[in-house]
Amino acid sequence: MLKLLGYLKKYKKSVVIIIALLLVQAYCDLALPQYTSDIVDVGIQQGGIAHAAPEWLREETWENLTFLMTEEEESLVSQYYVQTADGIYERTTDKTEVLDELDSAFGMPMMMLESLKQMSAEKGFNMDDAQNLNQLADAGIIDKETILAQRETILESMGDMSGSILTQKAVAFVKTEYEAMGKDLNRIQMKYLLTSGAKMLGYTLLMMVCAIAVSFLASKAGAGIGRDLRKQVFDKVLTFSGGEMHHFSTASLITRSTNDIQQVQMVSIMLLRMIVYAPIIGIGGILKVTGTRTGMAWIIGVAVAVIMVLVLSLVKIAMPGFKKMQSLVDRVNLVSREILTGVSVIRAFSRERHEEKRFDAANTDLMKTQLFTNRIMNFMMPSMMLVMNAVTVMIVWFGAKGIDAGNLQVGDMMAFMTYTMQIVMAFLMLTMVSVMLPRAGVAADRIEEVLHTKTAVCDAEQTEDEALKECKGVLKFEDVSFKYPGADDDALEHISFTARPGETTAIIGSTGCGKSTIINLIPRFYDVTQGRITLDGIDIRKLSQHKLREVLGLVPQKGILFSGTIASNIKLAGEDKISDAQMKDAANVAQAADFIEEKSKRYESEVAQGGSNVSGGQKQRLAIARAIAKKPKIYLFDDSFSALDYKTDAALRKALNEKSADATVIIVAQRISTILHADQILVLDEGRIAGIGTHEELLLTCPEYQEIARSQLSESELKGGAAI
Repeated sequence: MLKLLGYLKKYKKSVVIIIALLLVQAYCDLALPQYTSDIVDVGIQQGGIAHAAPEWLREETWENLTFLMTEEEESLVSQYYVQTADGIYERTTDKTEVLDELDSAFGMPMMMLESLKQMSAEKGFNMDDAQNLNQLADAGIIDKETILAQRETILESMGDMSGSILTQKAVAFVKTEYEAMGKDLNRIQMKYLLTSGAKMLGYTLLMMVCAIAVSFLASKAGAGIGRDLRKQVFDKVLTFSGGEMHHFSTASLITRSTNDIQQVQMVSIMLLRMIVYAPIIGIGGILKVTGTRTGMAWIIGVAVAVIMVLVLSLVKIAMPGFKKMQSLVDRVNLVSREILTGVSVIRAFSRERHEEKRFDAANTDLMKTQLFTNRIMNFMMPSMMLVMNAVTVMIVWFGAKGIDAGNLQVGDMMAFMTYTMQIVMAFLMLTMVSVMLPRAGVAADRIEEVLHTKTAVCDAEQTEDEALKECKGVLKFEDVSFKYPGADDDALEHISFTARPGETTAIIGSTGCGKSTIINLIPRFYDVTQGRITLDGIDIRKLSQHKLREVLGLVPQKGILFSGTIASNIKLAGEDKISDAQMKDAANVAQAADFIEEKSKRYESEVAQGGSNVSGGQKQRLAIARAIAKKPKIYLFDDSFSALDYKTDAALRKALNEKSADATVIIVAQRISTILHADQILVLDEGRIAGIGTHEELLLTCPEYQEIARSQLSESELKGGAAI
């Protein structure tokens, strides 16, 4: 979770804006249930009369009500009512806090005035609206102090229902007053309903705008996180040596760069949209619920406790499955990649059924794990719905009792139910994200593992690139030994030789003797474990990797081409550095011009990924042309002529000798005919130099070379010292 939050640091401004928008959205969302409650309670049941404090009062009613008020109440209402020319008292404020005070001031006098009318009617005394209580008091019929003294007694007799009864009595009184004044009650009701509906629509539209803006900003931030992580992982992988690549495997790195980052990106979006919103709406809902005074808050406590126990239990059970899932995705990716890459070999050896079983095993393991976690998490949704429905039933059951007792209104119960559902939905949102958080956490750990891996081959703090401004190309191995990471034995032991400009150094030996390892040490795909390699007298570890590789032209053992065109592959070192003339010249030297010219688009002909639409020999020649076009100081050919026929091989080597007359050439070969005229030949045997010299010298002094020569050359060629 902390790692996911760390990825959002770069988008602090967006996060702040999102939180602000979510607060506005939550405010709107929490306001709607109260309006629904008001429409039911006020708009329908009370005829649109929201307050006991009336907007208009007749003069005689005003005098009667103020007669029944305390001095404080009379002083309060006098501040907010003015008498118009026609004698009507009109309210001058619509402030909610003032109206609440006025409601309290008017409630009891209105109920008492109505009671006095009923009492007078029972005694045969007709107290109509025009009757002034002040006049009755002056006549000795009633006593103000006695009436006011009865207020507390009346409130105590009503108990907990006092607020509800006062409201109902006051609203009924206001309706009667408006009716007596000739006001259109239907119009008042419709005005209230339309006004409340318009406010609800406004809140809904504002909430919709906020939700859209949050989705946009969250998606933008999530996409940015995905982009940044992919770039960071890709840049990091480009710095990996062979040891790190072997440690992670290509299939795992692909999964980490795609599936893992996608998991993090998706959860980052949900984090901003749901995890941030859920506590806001949940806390807001709890605050709103406490304000309803329904006495049913304990229902929410029970619901939240049940949900928490349920979620924690399910996540704890599913967590091991989520941790295992990403490694199983790696396995499926690895097997798929192997099968697709080697499909022709699989068909040639009729191994389709075996590979199908191997893939099915990896795929089934992943499926079983996914089914296990999904089944557990799928249990969460019906459980949550059960809790929500049970809560609804409890609210209706206990709310109905409150309505029947008269201390709860229908609208309040509806609002309480809506707020409760919002609180439960907040927890439901958290549970939905909790399904994905464990897997995203594992994915983030795997991404961080790549990003924090220390690269074995790295540039020195202070490089000596300036000393290599004019590179001559003298390459020297000084007592070099090398051991692959994790290996028990050295792959190379005490290798010493010097490769000079204008000379060709060849390396030959049996399979697995370390020929390619020597080539891989020169561009620092690995670093030596003992001794050193120097270029013009400078230890190559003191040069930056960019500077070192800038003077090298490598043709790997396996010719690798990239999707694009023939021209883009030959100009891989940089189109700004290699002109079309240089490209064509390199193709001529590599004996690739003939088959290129035969194509309809020539150098603009398409090359498929990996060069799958060209033959092995053509692929090698294009790889050689790519190295030649770079004009390096040192050529490295790692068994790069094996796919060429003898005629093409001979023609290419002749043209190459002319082209690389001033460069250092190192050739790894299996065929003696390829290295016959090399200036020096290194014979490797189990990682050691068994012999070094020219072809003729080695035929006389090196048994290992003699054995290779006898296996490839005829008797006449051995005696003559010449190859075909």
